[in-house]
Amino acid sequence: MEYTLAIDNTPDTVEGGTGILLLHPSTGETDRLDTDFLSTDTDAMLVISTRTTAREVKQKLEYYEVDEDSATILDTLSVERGYTRRQSENVRYASAPDDTAGIVEETEAFLREHDGKLRVSFDSLTELIYYADEERALAAVEDILELLDQYDAVGMFHLAEGVHDEDTVTAFRDLFDGVVELGEDGTVTSEF
Repeated sequence: MEYTLAIDNTPDTVEGGTGILLLHPSTGETDRLDTDFLSTDTDAMLVISTRTTAREVKQKLEYYEVDEDSATILDTLSVERGYTRRQSENVRYASAPDDTAGIVEETEAFLREHDGKLRVSFDSLTELIYYADEERALAAVEDILELLDQYDAVGMFHLAEGVHDEDTVTAFRDLFDGVVELGEDGTVTSEF
């Protein structure tokens, strides 16, 4: 299955099973790229959030006019921050921000329960590394990438380049089929 990519300076389409790493400055404005990725050519989307709560993700989707009805949000932060959790059809919760097994399980459940063109956004690996550690984060990403391949879905994973050493960035970069880089000035380049 082919998926349209509506991101500047990237291929027009990618095959199902493609994992994309979004490298960005720590202060980079990634919401526009993320929502462009999610809202194009999609039947259902999963937003895995280790950086913001489900409420904040909903506000982002609404602001960028992404079809919220086709979105499922996996909130890993509300437990950590002590917020009330109201699980619903469109909002799921991990038990903690470092619950990598739970994140992988919820991703598989989403992919198994939905049909058509499926997209996954993971915002952000930087936060997952902070909460879990690099080794567990790498293992979780490998598992999710395998699931994308198995279910013919595509995914984009955020990583703030400047806060990690070169070895860490390289270790993650090597897992992905494509890399999209957002520069400090907002320019986008890619390697596929």
